[in-house]
Amino acid sequence: QVQLVESGGGLVQAGGSLRLSCAASGRTFRSYGMGWFRQAPGKEREFVAGINWSGGSTHYADSMKGRFTVSRDNAKNTVFLQMNSLKPEDTAVYYCVAKVGVVSPNPWEYMYWGQGTQVTVSS
Repeated sequence: QVQLVESGGGLVQAGGSLRLSCAASGRTFRSYGMGWFRQAPGKEREFVAGINWSGGSTHYADSMKGRFTVSRDNAKNTVFLQMNSLKPEDTAVYYCVAKVGVVSPNPWEYMYWGQGTQVTVSS
């Protein structure tokens, strides 16, 4: 069982930065692939980024490449999402997710979800 708690969301102006954190419970944290999804009002959940259990492999949605960076600290059971050059279209609720095995862009493959944190980017 893994519980995920996100933090770090908020209101930021376009061009600004935010760093999201996701604290995970459970002794097997390092066994899980971790990721981030987001959902804007009226839209489907969208893959943002993923990182494998060791942190040696990361994956990004095309629109986030070069702006977002996912990382993890297995000693602290925490995964991060550094978001730079934010745009109004990045406004969404951001969810931390976990799954056994390799990360995937498919939301249905993730067993564990956090409650989400709101990110709002003003123009």
